[in-house]
Amino acid sequence: MMLRRPLHNAGARRSTVRVMRLVTILLTAATTVALAACGSSTEGQSAPTTSAAPQPCTAEDFTVAGEQDAAPEVTVPDGCTAPTELLIEDVEAGKGAKVKTGDTAEVHYHLVAFSDGSKLDSSWDRGQSFPVENVGNAPVIEGWNKGLLGMQEGTRRLLVVPPDLGYGTNPGHQLAEETLVFVIDAVKIS
Repeated sequence: MMLRRPLHNAGARRSTVRVMRLVTILLTAATTVALAACGSSTEGQSAPTTSAAPQPCTAEDFTVAGEQDAAPEVTVPDGCTAPTELLIEDVEAGKGAKVKTGDTAEVHYHLVAFSDGSKLDSSWDRGQSFPVENVGNAPVIEGWNKGLLGMQEGTRRLLVVPPDLGYGTNPGHQLAEETLVFVIDAVKIS
């Protein structure tokens, strides 16, 4: 005796087959889209990278170590370019009088080259502070005339001086193209 399945099962089977086909088509389409988003015609090769040009250094990029009233150690940063503007940062704040235009500022200073971090000069080596008379109009580089203003007695200040505010206006000077990194201690303001 042969059993026949009822006809309503045949319709259900056709619906199930249709649903299965639809699910298979949708899964195939989704997989294709996902793979296309992940890969490219240069699959296995890394994409070319473009590195941004280094930015100019900020005062925070420099490191100044050592006690006030002694020659500091200055570290010029790597990974940034010489700034084109005067940078002024008080490393240690003083509590005395502030330098105003026309004042005399008795200072100790330490100078290094931005280009290689080498020491170029230091008043501490001579054991003598340096008087800057008539600040703002003193016969020193313009970076000092601008950078000493507002400095308080007892302050240690970082000054990063671009060439145009340093010796750049004197093309015959050996430091004409150099960015100058100073650490200055204001010993006395009068």
